[in-house]
Formats: sequence, C-alpha cells, structure tokens
Amino acid sequence: MSRVGNAPISLPNGVTINVSKGNLVTVKGPKGELKEQFDQDMIIGNEDGVLTVKRPTEQQRHKALHGLSRALLNNMVTGVTTGFKKTMELVGVGYRTTNTGNLLELIIGYSHPIMFELPKEITLTTKTEKGSNPMVILESADKQLLGQVAAKIRAFRKPEPYKGKGIKFEGEIIRRKAGKTAGKGGKK
Repeated sequence: MSRVGNAPISLPNGVTINVSKGNLVTVKGPKGELKEQFDQDMIIGNEDGVLTVKRPTEQQRHKALHGLSRALLNNMVTGVTTGFKKTMELVGVGYRTTNTGNLLELIIGYSHPIMFELPKEITLTTKTEKGSNPMVILESADKQLLGQVAAKIRAFRKPEPYKGKGIKFEGEIIRRKAGKTAGKGGKK
C-alpha cells in the first residue's frame, strides 16, 4: 500500500489544474505554469479542489508509479504557488561570482572564468558581501529543473575533503579528512 500515493493534494486559491487526454497535466498558478506527462494507467481526479491519484491494479509497476505520480503532482502545485529555492556557496580564496541576467560567471580557481547560461525558467541572483563567501541563489517553479541546474553548477568544482574548497549547497556538511602528519624521526 502506497502511503504517499493515497494522500490527497488540496489546491490553494488561484491554482487551476487541467488533465487532458493521455494524462497530460497542466497546473497554472501565480508563479507560472507547469506541464507534465503522467503514465496513462494512473487515474488523476480533481473533485472540489482536492486532487487524488489512484492506481488501476496492485501490480508492482502501478504501486511504484502511484507514489511517484502523487509526489510529482504535489511538487507542481507547490512550485506554482510558493516556488523552490536553492542557495549555493563558493568556498575558496579568490572565488568570485557575478551574473548578467541569466548568464552566470564563476571564477573558481581555473585559468579562465566559467560562463554558464541558465534556462529562462530559473531566476538567478548572486550575492557577494565582505567577510562571507560569495552566494549563488537559484529560484524556480520547476523543482526538477532547479535541482538539475544546481547539480551542474556544483559539478564545476565539487567540495574537496581536505580544505573544504569548492561549490557547496548552503547548510551542506562536508566530511573532512585529516591531512598528512609529520612522522617521528625519519628513515634510518
């Protein structure tokens, strides 16, 4: 039994949902519009502002899709109402970041700056304050796209375990390793 799949989703005010033929779901809200193609076997119902997802059989495949479909639908509703936000920190001496619209420029210890064009669905802001690490703030209604872009940015310079330098998510804890230690004495 899918506990996630059985939970109903209540639609906030100002959010409209349209389920067309072939289970193409369109959700519109104050933050934008999202479309997602769901499996044709799933039964998506909308009654009095409450969304429900039902599965046709007890097959393993349908059980797996049941919870997934409900979670994706809930993320769509949350995205168009409040949106999602990811904050990333650049940790390292001389690491800087700037943006021009949706073009992100990263200076992270390579011989050249990295220019990265973000999709138009994502809002980009950069923050550099004296005494703190430079920040990259990403906001979007699409949780999946936001996570994918954030992972791509992080991949330019992953945090390393010795000094902790690199691009990390805010609040992320990096497992640190002890460096080399000088031995007692030497070779005889």
